[in-house]
Amino acid sequence: MKIGLAPGACEGHAQCSVIDPDLFPLDDDGFSAVGPEKEVPPGEEDTAETGVDACPVRALRVLP
Repeated sequence: MKIGLAPGACEGHAQCSVIDPDLFPLDDDGFSAVGPEKEVPPGEEDTAETGVDACPVRALRVLP
């Protein structure tokens, strides 16, 4: 499973990072540092989906 961040879409609400700061790191300015494609470690799929769903502007997505 992979997750990704839509370029320029993050507004810095950081709700994803509240779910899991290791899976959803923030940059020095408080914006998501997930990048366009990040592999989710085995066993972290549910946490990844919860973090993606926590984004109020839908900047994150689960990739096919």
